Amino acid sequence: MTENEILTPAPPQVEEVSAGIFAYIQPDGTWFLNNAGFIVGPEGVIAIDSTSTARRARALFAALRRQTEKPVQVLVNTHSHGDHTWGNFVFAPNTAIVAHERCREEAIGSGTSAAALFPDVDWGEIRVTPPFVTFDERLTLYAGDLRIELHYLGPAHTTGDIVAWIPERKLLFAGDLIFNGGTPLAIGGTIAGWLEALGRLRSFGAESIVPGHGPVCGPEAIDAVERYLRFVQESARRGFEAGLEPLELARELDLGPFAELSDRERIVANLHRAYSELRGDPPAAPLDIRRVFAEMVAYNGGQPPHCFA
Repeated sequence: MTENEILTPAPPQVEEVSAGIFAYIQPDGTWFLNNAGFIVGPEGVIAIDSTSTARRARALFAALRRQTEKPVQVLVNTHSHGDHTWGNFVFAPNTAIVAHERCREEAIGSGTSAAALFPDVDWGEIRVTPPFVTFDERLTLYAGDLRIELHYLGPAHTTGDIVAWIPERKLLFAGDLIFNGGTPLAIGGTIAGWLEALGRLRSFGAESIVPGHGPVCGPEAIDAVERYLRFVQESARRGFEAGLEPLELARELDLGPFAELSDRERIVANLHRAYSELRGDPPAAPLDIRRVFAEMVAYNGGQPPHCFA
């Protein structure tokens, strides 16, 4: 296998979602298998997110190069998580890396520590290459005459979530505010804030959405994420009032239709986040990640979450 070949669980797919705009979809969208994208303009390329492992980052860059030889002028990070940022190094040093100011802070603060949770993954020579152009609320980029609006919608999935909205095409790169077919993960963010962010997503009027994980979708995916998050909120309220610990509650819960989502063990992490909010902790207050991860393993009957990165 060459360094750019990805064999499991399926090869990444490049999908032209609008003229000159490409989504890079990594099946099956589970742990550390995110989506990325790129916009080819007359003078250069605006890329959106990188990937998790060195091998996958090089595969992304190779896929981009099969579409164009134009320089990558800008790389946008939608948030700080390693599956969206650890591959930034393949774009450096000739690309401006842009994100919300909180994304930069989180990326530097957490480093590559999450890789230790999945010791069987061949991460390669990943390293933190943080955004060095940051903004607060909104930033506009142009690919020729095509307007790309970056909007801050956090704290939500993380404290630094942004989306890339292309109004002329009614196309939205939503980052991890949208999981399509997978269980959303709020361990580093705020469920209440995420629900507010979904309302703002609706206001764009997007017809096509490139989610952070899973296939390209329409606005119905916003409703699906909202239903799950409200299920977590309401379940947590009942469990909290009953004095149950998050893992105890998770084991008692009937996930109903949400049992069909991948990475179901994330219910444990999401309940921990919901409990934090019920206690009145600040939004995105730090959790004990190793404890939460260990409880997800326990929920899985002692099996670690699958990670095909």
